[in-house]
Amino acid sequence: MRNFRLFSIACALLCVLGSADARPGGGSSMGSRGSRTWSAPPRTSITPSWTRPMDRTMTPQSNYGAQSAAPRPMAPMTPGYRPSFPNRHPFMTGFAGGLLGAGLFGILSGHGFFGGMTGGTSILGFLFQVFVIGALIMFAIRLFNRRQGASGSPAAAPFGAASGGNAPVPLSNDDYTSFQRLLLDIQSAWSAQNMRALSSMTTPEMAGYFNEQLSDLASRGARNIVSNVRFLRGDLSEAWRERNLTYATVAMQYSMTDVTTDSFGNVIDGSSTEPVTVTELWTFVRADGRGNWILSAIQQGG
Repeated sequence: MRNFRLFSIACALLCVLGSADARPGGGSSMGSRGSRTWSAPPRTSITPSWTRPMDRTMTPQSNYGAQSAAPRPMAPMTPGYRPSFPNRHPFMTGFAGGLLGAGLFGILSGHGFFGGMTGGTSILGFLFQVFVIGALIMFAIRLFNRRQGASGSPAAAPFGAASGGNAPVPLSNDDYTSFQRLLLDIQSAWSAQNMRALSSMTTPEMAGYFNEQLSDLASRGARNIVSNVRFLRGDLSEAWRERNLTYATVAMQYSMTDVTTDSFGNVIDGSSTEPVTVTELWTFVRADGRGNWILSAIQQGG
């Protein structure tokens, strides 16, 4: 009779929980990636096909538009780049164009460049007048540039400087080591149901999602245990800066044993002997001057 009761509980829990992944994140996409939350991360060798959009996030979609219509970040200016002269000096361009237009009109009407020369001067007079006008224009341009430089106009931002975010940043081997360590430590804290440890390694948003998952399992008398976690390979998708924050989205493939048990220790989902291989994109964030990376999002990839 007791065995039958245990079997009934296990079947009921299996029906409720189904065969969905119970690992951290539950096999869904959740969290925030700053201004790129609703943009698909660039594909990698590990995730060449697709990345699942966010199922849960605290970042409003209206702020950044739909994934398909998300604005792409503006490319940084290359060193030494300057806008074209017409864009920098629209007044001077219009002034020169007016002089040239007036001169051509005078030629076509038979009155010379300014109407002061007759047909006797012919082509030589025309070339002389073009030279004079060109010299005047160049003199005016140089005078204008000197005055603009003396007015203290700010210089262009150096290459890679973030003015509003989205500038690419390099990562070191220590950063990649931190990502791998966080992957393992978060799985370990999850299995131990250690919310204090999880909160120290994740953003408040991700800690809230993990707490909900663990509370849901506990309310059903179930527990998920992830063990034998092995990092297989990883690949950087993108890294960028936004104000005082640095983000890095990394595609990671790892294997593990994922088992859900009931309150009596009976396996109701997963296998304690057969490992599963998972491919996910984890986004980490770090604040300037604080040193530690923490997890801010998990997305499913393929």
